[in-house]
Amino acid sequence: MQNQSITQRLANPTRFMQLTDWLMPLTAAIAVVVIAAGLYLALFVAPPDYQQGETVKIMFIHVPSAWLGMMGYLMIAISSFGLLVFRHPLADVSAKAAAPIGAAFTLLALITGSLWGKPMWGTYWVWDARLTSVLILFFLYLGLMALRSALDDESLAAKQAAVLGLVGVVILPIIKFSVDWWNTLHQPASVVKLDGPAIHSSILVPLLVNAVGFSILFLALHMKAMRNEVLRRRVKALRLAEVERAAKRERTAAAPAE
Repeated sequence: MQNQSITQRLANPTRFMQLTDWLMPLTAAIAVVVIAAGLYLALFVAPPDYQQGETVKIMFIHVPSAWLGMMGYLMIAISSFGLLVFRHPLADVSAKAAAPIGAAFTLLALITGSLWGKPMWGTYWVWDARLTSVLILFFLYLGLMALRSALDDESLAAKQAAVLGLVGVVILPIIKFSVDWWNTLHQPASVVKLDGPAIHSSILVPLLVNAVGFSILFLALHMKAMRNEVLRRRVKALRLAEVERAAKRERTAAAPAE
């Protein structure tokens, strides 16, 4: 019973609003500090690559953006599972809020990847397995947002978006292992490896600092978007309640005349 009450408290939108009222600005401030430190390390401390020169520093934006593009969709899948299985009150709010943020980071990864690819590969785009799978991820984000916009029934839209979110999660292992399964222009994993990172600490440290900073920024943006969605739904509920009260008053006023 105690565990149930804790779960209910955590699932309460009012509790969520109270918690994020102070947590969101704190998280945003931490994100600004960490990202500023990461960009300083990337631009002024990290050495140029012996092959790529200064172009390698695009990596400090591209790689965290790609990671967060994938993390955003994983968050949508988890939230979708919470909606369909546990009927969690905030699950759909979380999934809906994460979609545009994840799409933005995925688009940033695609843009920075193209800018990085031009001097390295001689072209902005190739139908590489990694690039193509990330592009599909971006289209999945757009599909989720379009599906919600196309349906007036929010409950139905939430359920259908949740199903798409769960089905689409298969793209994440494809993105992750595409460099191992197919011949691609992308290099194999060099940070998350069983035998340790394969890049020098002078590059690894700024990369990880930026990844942490971008992740905290994602969290702050996600909390803000969830708060906005909760408020929007409350305003909508109040408007519907007011319409129902007005209709009831009209019926009551018209009753004696009949």
